[in-house]
Amino acid sequence: MTQLEDFAARLKTLTDGRASAPRLKDGVMSLVLDVAGLSSDQRDAVAAAIREGALTVPGVEDVRIAMTAERRPLKIVAVASGKGGVGKSTLSANLAVALQRLGVKVGLVDADIYGPSQARLMASEDRKPQAKDKQLIPVQSPFGVPMLSMGHLVEPGKALAWRGPMAGNALAQLIEADWGDAELLIVDMPPGTGDVQLSMVQKHKPAGTVIVSTPQDLALIDAVRAVSLFEQTQVPMIGLVENMAGYACPHCGEVSDPFGQGGAEAAAGEMGMPFLGRIPLAIDIRRRSDAGDPPAAGDDAHGVAFRTIAEKVVAWLRGGR
Repeated sequence: MTQLEDFAARLKTLTDGRASAPRLKDGVMSLVLDVAGLSSDQRDAVAAAIREGALTVPGVEDVRIAMTAERRPLKIVAVASGKGGVGKSTLSANLAVALQRLGVKVGLVDADIYGPSQARLMASEDRKPQAKDKQLIPVQSPFGVPMLSMGHLVEPGKALAWRGPMAGNALAQLIEADWGDAELLIVDMPPGTGDVQLSMVQKHKPAGTVIVSTPQDLALIDAVRAVSLFEQTQVPMIGLVENMAGYACPHCGEVSDPFGQGGAEAAAGEMGMPFLGRIPLAIDIRRRSDAGDPPAAGDDAHGVAFRTIAEKVVAWLRGGR
C-alpha cells in the first residue's frame, strides 16, 4: 500500500466517510468534502485535520478541499424483537437519547402502529406534527431527538382497526418524513415477524438491526425468529441486548434473576452475533419511562448502561464491527 493509499484509508475514518478519494497531481492533493449538517466550526476543524494529515504524504505541497452540502442518505437502525413485553420500546427511546448525547444527529420513529408508546416515553404526547408538501415534519422531543409516532396523530387510547396495507402506508409516511439534517433513524419496530415488519424491511432496508430479548427461554425463542426475518431479508445484525437482566432488591441490595441469567448473551454467541449489553430489571427505569424521563438522559448507572450500548452501535455503523 502506498502512502497515498494509506492516507485515503485514514481519511475515511477521519471524516466519517464524508470525503471523496483524494487525487494527487503536480504536488496538489484535491478532494471533495460533504459538509452537510456540520457547523462552520466543525467544517473548519475537519478541513484543518485533513490538511494536516495530507501534508505528511510525500509529494504533497498543497491541499485543495471542495466543500459540498449534499444530503447523505438517512441510515436506519431497526430495534426489534420476536414478541412484545421485552422492553423494546424503552430500549429504542433510550438508545436514541444516548446517541443524541454522543453527538449523533438522530431521529426516532415509533413503527408500532397498533400500540404506539414513544410519545409517552419521550414526553411528547401533547405535540402534533405539521405537514409540508405532503410530507410530515417530526415533532421535537424535550431531549433533542425529533420523532414521529401514531401516538402524535390519533387520540390516546383509540384502537386502530387497520389491515396490513393501511398500517404499512402509515409507517412509510412516518419514515419518509422531513428529518432535516438527521443522519440516523432509530425505528422502534412492532413486535413479531408479520406483514408490517416485512414490508418495512423490504422497502426501507435498514443498515442494521438491534434485537432485544429478556433472558427467559421463551423470549429467546422469539428473538431467534426475529433474527431469522432479518437474515432472510439480508439486513445485518448489529447485536443482541439482554433486557430485564437481574433485579437488585432496594432494601438489601441482593440481586436476583426472575427471568434467568445470561440467556441472551449465550444465544448471541450461538447465533454468531455481537452481544451489546444488559439492561437491569429496575423500578427506577420503569418509573422514569412512565414519566417520560428516559434514564439515558442522565449519568447514573442506568444511563451509563444505555450509553454503553449506544457507543457499540456507533462503532458498528462506523465500520468498527
